[in-house]
Amino acid sequence: MDERKIQILMDSLLPLLKAGVAFTIPLSLISFAIGLILAVLTAIVRISSWRIPKLIFRFYVWVIRGTPLLVQLFIIFYGLPAIGITLEPLTAAIIGFSLSVGAYSSEIVRAAIVSIPKGQWEASFSVGMTRSQALRRVILPQATRVSVPPLANTFIGLVKDTSLAASITYMEMFRTSQQIVATTYEPLLLFCEVGVIYLLFCSILSALQNYLERRLARYSAG
Repeated sequence: MDERKIQILMDSLLPLLKAGVAFTIPLSLISFAIGLILAVLTAIVRISSWRIPKLIFRFYVWVIRGTPLLVQLFIIFYGLPAIGITLEPLTAAIIGFSLSVGAYSSEIVRAAIVSIPKGQWEASFSVGMTRSQALRRVILPQATRVSVPPLANTFIGLVKDTSLAASITYMEMFRTSQQIVATTYEPLLLFCEVGVIYLLFCSILSALQNYLERRLARYSAG
């Protein structure tokens, strides 16, 4: 590799890292937090006896899981202005990613809740708890431990998926690399570099996931 390419790599490293820390990670955290709230709400409604809300949330999950995330982002950012709704790139990205996380994670949460033995419900009812109290105090804490590993995988996947926000002009890490490519004319070099940074971020998150799973395993065993 010649000196020019090495210099390009060195010069672009800090801007890419800054974009990752300042834009990619916050976007991931905000979207995941909102999406997780939506996922829990969706899961609870879908295991309830509320017929109309169940149909609405089932339709939401069906639409989001059945269409590409990139198409959803384009509809939100480029399509909605046609009906008078114009959103900033960050807002559009948060909405798109949150809806996606909510739909996919709701299946994880719902499966975790359903996996809790029925005896836990019956024991809760026997001490005078209502269904909502049993869900909040007994079922959800147990379901949380079950759902942590797949939800952690969902978050790691979300960090990678935020690169799609470049398509709606949000200045995250991949968008920054595209701009650098436009001035250096080194697409292979820059895209490999940003790929390595994504790999670094996801490796750190995977290590944190493994640590959390070990802690939860010890807690469950105790």
